[in-house]
Amino acid sequence: MFLEQGIKPQNKFWKYLLGSVFIIAASFVGQIPLTAAVFYKTFTENKAFPTTNEGVMKMFESNTTLFLVMTSFVFAFAGVYFVVKFIHHQTLLSVTTSRSKVDWKRIWFSFILWAFFSLLSFLFVYLKSPDQFVLNFKLVPFLILVVLGTLLIPIQTSTEEYVFRGYLMQGFANLAHNKWFPLLMTSVIFGSMHWANPEVVKMGNIIMIYYIGTGLFLGVITLMDEGMELALGFHAANNLVGALLVTSDWSVFQTHSIFKDLSEPSAGIDVILPVVVIYPILLFIFSKKYSWTNWKQKLTGNIINVQVKA
Repeated sequence: MFLEQGIKPQNKFWKYLLGSVFIIAASFVGQIPLTAAVFYKTFTENKAFPTTNEGVMKMFESNTTLFLVMTSFVFAFAGVYFVVKFIHHQTLLSVTTSRSKVDWKRIWFSFILWAFFSLLSFLFVYLKSPDQFVLNFKLVPFLILVVLGTLLIPIQTSTEEYVFRGYLMQGFANLAHNKWFPLLMTSVIFGSMHWANPEVVKMGNIIMIYYIGTGLFLGVITLMDEGMELALGFHAANNLVGALLVTSDWSVFQTHSIFKDLSEPSAGIDVILPVVVIYPILLFIFSKKYSWTNWKQKLTGNIINVQVKA
């Protein structure tokens, strides 16, 4: 079973706190190239050093910014691997899935399903209000974005999944010996990590319903499916399709996407709809395809076996 693979007497919770600090430190090391590039640009072009995250994001051409920002996730993922292997003495597979090997068919099914939903929802909005979008397509920058995005965005999303739905989910399970506490804690922390996003400033705190709700959805499919494969596919599709399809001046990343959204953001039904309608539909599809049963025990039950070989 997925959570039980991390439940071992030697896996004290303080090790997860130590491991989290190490992963964060690795991420900071990965930010050195971006910091160095900012210092170089401000020095050579005699510009003022940016004091906000938004200022840093707009210093470079967007493909360059994407590359520099995503580098930190490469280091963070290496940090996850190191912590899992040398602090917890587990395999990376043990924080990925309960199956004997990673099920790539599950990853691809989830990726394609959510990419389809994302394209369908964009088409609906575009046909409803075409005047709020302009064509932003430029062939060469877009092709560079496709290459960078395809290589780096899955690393970013996978790193976040390994941290929240893998490492911390098992960590909180070690602490509480139940399933509801890891599910809720990782969802709240995952959502809170997005608090600094410019979307929150533009739309208000109500958008946290979407972020925390998304974390909850990813946690549910991880626990019900006894592995992260579906969450890995969903998260990669969500960020990659978003980066390639549409950008805006107020989003956390500006990319050379196909379209640009000119509308002024506002929190409305579009924030609540995915959480209360779309995600339940996806849960229904997944549950039928993978024959999920015993929902109450898998999502809220106690963990009885406290020592399972990882």
